[in-house]
Amino acid sequence: MTDMNNYKKNSLSLTGAVALGTGVMIGAGIFALLGQVADLSGTLFPLAFLVGAVISYFSAYTYIKLSNAYPSAGGIAMYLKKAYGPGTITAAGSLLMAFSMVIGQSLVARTFGAYTLQLFDVQKNSIWVPILGVLLLVVAFLINISGNKVIGRSSLMMAVIKIGGLAIFAIGGLWAAGFSFAEALPSSVSGDYTATSYIAALAFTILAYKGFTTITNSGGEIVNPNKNVGRAIMISLFICTLVYLLVALAVSANLSIPEILAAKDFSLAEASKPAFGKYGLWFTVGIAIVATISGVIASMFAVSRMTAMLTEIDLIPHKHFGMPGRLQKHMLIYTMIIAITLTAFFDLTRIASLGAIFYLTMDVILQWGVLKNLRKKINVNVAIVIAAILLDLIVLGAFLWIKVSNDFLVIVVSIVLMFLVFVGERRFLQWKTDEPE
Repeated sequence: MTDMNNYKKNSLSLTGAVALGTGVMIGAGIFALLGQVADLSGTLFPLAFLVGAVISYFSAYTYIKLSNAYPSAGGIAMYLKKAYGPGTITAAGSLLMAFSMVIGQSLVARTFGAYTLQLFDVQKNSIWVPILGVLLLVVAFLINISGNKVIGRSSLMMAVIKIGGLAIFAIGGLWAAGFSFAEALPSSVSGDYTATSYIAALAFTILAYKGFTTITNSGGEIVNPNKNVGRAIMISLFICTLVYLLVALAVSANLSIPEILAAKDFSLAEASKPAFGKYGLWFTVGIAIVATISGVIASMFAVSRMTAMLTEIDLIPHKHFGMPGRLQKHMLIYTMIIAITLTAFFDLTRIASLGAIFYLTMDVILQWGVLKNLRKKINVNVAIVIAAILLDLIVLGAFLWIKVSNDFLVIVVSIVLMFLVFVGERRFLQWKTDEPE
């Protein structure tokens, strides 16, 4: 049974697509990554979220032009196929995107564990962090196999709750600081930070916005896809930019950098205390739980669809292992297993680092393919695409330079995994070509 026939045209509204996009972004973004960004950029971390948004808008331009020309349930995988044809680069680039999304699920799952444990007197490095993360992944899997309607309804409801909750958090935090933007954005930069580390911090903020790419997978179902996929991307990015900036300013106004780093994996919960007292902890943890749950659900849904499509067009191998049901459900199981493995054995910083490296690499591959092979067909502004590529490369280069000195293992793991993806795909496609009819 082919999964492509299960995509119902006009079954997803513009609002629903925006909810899916913001669901992934806000779930994987501000809760999971604020402490990581502050670690690299110090007191300027709120500006890092703003600059990351600008870079993401440059990248999003290409995705919008592609979605207008080629609306498809395949999303990025289909765009890569249009740019490079059905070969190794398309398959490997698509898998890099899929892996970055699975890594994002692990990132959010561990964030769920870190925030939930703030309600109890438990050490932050407790074994319960990965245990709770794994439980979240299992619940998200069960929700996903229950059907598209449940996912759509839950995504919209949770998006409203968490965006409203974060707005209350941000306004309350700024109110507690007397709405003093001078406090939130100090005039002098303190600490031992270099220009390279500031640029490297942008890798994490770009990762916080990458959820907009999941909207491209809705091309087969969204109403008026040639226009609404692009609109959903722009609306989602705008909402998340506003939310991230306000929340970052509120945290900066209430916590010093040492305090943020001490509560690195749950800094929003710590920042809520000056404004809301003991109730702030419960409120913020509650919003974090909603945000992380919806983020994992939306991401798992998107990556299972992408990988199912790649399997159907013979770009990645697949084995049923005797499992019944549709192909997409099989891909959900594989996605969950990989995410659980990462959640169990990697900490937040390393998971986020892998996700940033994979995503930026995939984005450069896609942007270059459009520049080289599709620029006239979809009528892109060449200067914007070149700017997107250069910005990605500058951020990725700075990030890798920082990681070489403080976490070389992440570089090794990234290189090995990317090598295996490209070599494995090349051999698989050669085998498919040589396979007798």
